[in-house]
Amino acid sequence: MSDYQESNPTVVAGTPRWVGLAVAVLGALSLLGLGVGWSAINHANSVEQSTQAALKQQNDALGQRVAKAEDTNQQLQSDLKVVTGKLNVTQSELISARKQNKAAVVNYTKKLDELGTNVNAQLATKASSDDVSKLGGDVTGVKTDLEGTKNSIQMARSEMGTLIARNHDEIDQLRRMGQRDYYEFTVTRKAGAQKVGSIQVELKDTNIKKNQYTINVLADDKNFEKKNRSVNEPIFFYTGGTRQAVELVINKVSKTTATGYLSVPKSATTTATSNSGSGQ
Repeated sequence: MSDYQESNPTVVAGTPRWVGLAVAVLGALSLLGLGVGWSAINHANSVEQSTQAALKQQNDALGQRVAKAEDTNQQLQSDLKVVTGKLNVTQSELISARKQNKAAVVNYTKKLDELGTNVNAQLATKASSDDVSKLGGDVTGVKTDLEGTKNSIQMARSEMGTLIARNHDEIDQLRRMGQRDYYEFTVTRKAGAQKVGSIQVELKDTNIKKNQYTINVLADDKNFEKKNRSVNEPIFFYTGGTRQAVELVINKVSKTTATGYLSVPKSATTTATSNSGSGQ
């Protein structure tokens, strides 16, 4: 056996380089994935917040619309109740007026028949010509009153209970009743304020298709405007401290004019005349 022993060299194998590269690539991919995931989460949260804000804004707007619709509905219901109540009052007054006029016609007819019977009786007993003439005058007067009553039935009544004349003939009928004074007038646009009785009237605009007009009224140093009023619709106001209202009615409108009448209580006319005399 030889003292010289052959030694076997130990070979140490190193880690391949591709393993390190693979680990580095995997680490980079992991970091990239984490970044993409974090960005996606942030984007999702942002979208969710935007969506919630938009939904809240829409809900608020919808709530406001619903509240506004409810307020409008309540206001319409309130206006409807007022109009319905006023219409019922007007209808009841109209029915009452018709009943009163009908009763007046029946009463006048009865009086006419009684006078006719008296005339025949007087003629049968050879009454004097003076008595016959007197009775004939009474019969004529009753006929005139009866005819006026029949004509007044055709007139509408205002909410104040006054008869509304629609033309010159009906104004004359109301004038003959002697309860009020009537001033007929025609005012022209762009002519300024025009005197009617103790007031002034200025025509501002007319609408022929709708039979409407707009006027400005000056009474007792007070100025007020009535817009889009209908033909034959009375306008009431008070002057000179009277308890009875002055009534203004427009019966007809054209492109440039408006024709109607002013109805004044007898007491108001007397007061206006007295004030005019004391001012002099």
